[in-house]
Amino acid sequence: MLDLANDIRSLSDFKRNTLELLDRLRKTGHPLVLTVNGKAEVVVQDAAAYQALLDRVEAIEGIQRGLADVKAGRTKPARRVFDRLRRKHGIPR
Repeated sequence: MLDLANDIRSLSDFKRNTLELLDRLRKTGHPLVLTVNGKAEVVVQDAAAYQALLDRVEAIEGIQRGLADVKAGRTKPARRVFDRLRRKHGIPR
């Protein structure tokens, strides 16, 4: 989550304090918004936090696809799916 009081810095400040700010990125997991002439220009984020964000986006997109499939009637009864898996893998009931 972005902390507006602490997570917006000028690009000049980032250049002067790069190591300190990178350490903070790793510790907090919060992105930094870097400004140029007072306007937001770029977001810098720790790689692990960015990967976690991508993973959440991918999960949400999967849920949205599933909900769209349900709405469009592109589903099968769970019992039929499990029966097919049992037969395929030789799992007794």
